[in-house]
Amino acid sequence: MGLAMNNILTIFRKELHSFFTSPMAYVFLVVFALVNGYFFNIQFFLINESDMRVLFGIVPLVYLFFIPAVSMGLISREKSLGTIEIISTMPILERDIVVGKYLAGFSLILLGLVTTSIHYITLCAVGTNIDHGAVFTGYLGLALLGGVYTAVSLFASSLTDNQVVAFIIGIAIVLTFFMMDKLLFFVPSSMNGVIQYLSTDFHLSNMSRGVLDTRNLIYFGSVIGFFLTITTRILESRKWN
Repeated sequence: MGLAMNNILTIFRKELHSFFTSPMAYVFLVVFALVNGYFFNIQFFLINESDMRVLFGIVPLVYLFFIPAVSMGLISREKSLGTIEIISTMPILERDIVVGKYLAGFSLILLGLVTTSIHYITLCAVGTNIDHGAVFTGYLGLALLGGVYTAVSLFASSLTDNQVVAFIIGIAIVLTFFMMDKLLFFVPSSMNGVIQYLSTDFHLSNMSRGVLDTRNLIYFGSVIGFFLTITTRILESRKWN
């Protein structure tokens, strides 16, 4: 366990260093904050809707493009440079590589999410009546959603050595999860429960209303675990080939 943790931390630090020694992380954080701030302020000043649920509706839409963009090179870049082969020969398990890279990508997403707290502070400062419990569960939901999309995008990155292709695959998969509950009119009623449960938006909407249900937590945790597992299997298959 100790060796595995050291390996994970080594990969984690390497990826974070890679993020912050290039403009990528800074561009992401600034643009993420500006995009969310722009749409939130439209609601706040023009439509006079001062509710954190507005933000909880905006961030998932921004996630659809930003998270695949941030994560697209986590593995595909290593493949294109040939460094994944070097890492694979080291005494480190593919699982540790996947977890380390995932945590680095997820940390950047969480840092971006922290920038949105300015809107919460602003609403508190102007005396808006806020359900603080719903804000907590809403942010928890956004964090877990970010975790799911990061795991999905990491999986997409493991499928190819082309970052653009990884980006497109990542968007396609996260968009599918996001749109699931919009497809209920097009599927048999017997499938409605399953389709709705698979929708990330369904679970996030519950949490943004202040509902903390273990079924929502299990869903997010299971999807993250599933995609990290199959990403690990994909990397392991390179040795078998």
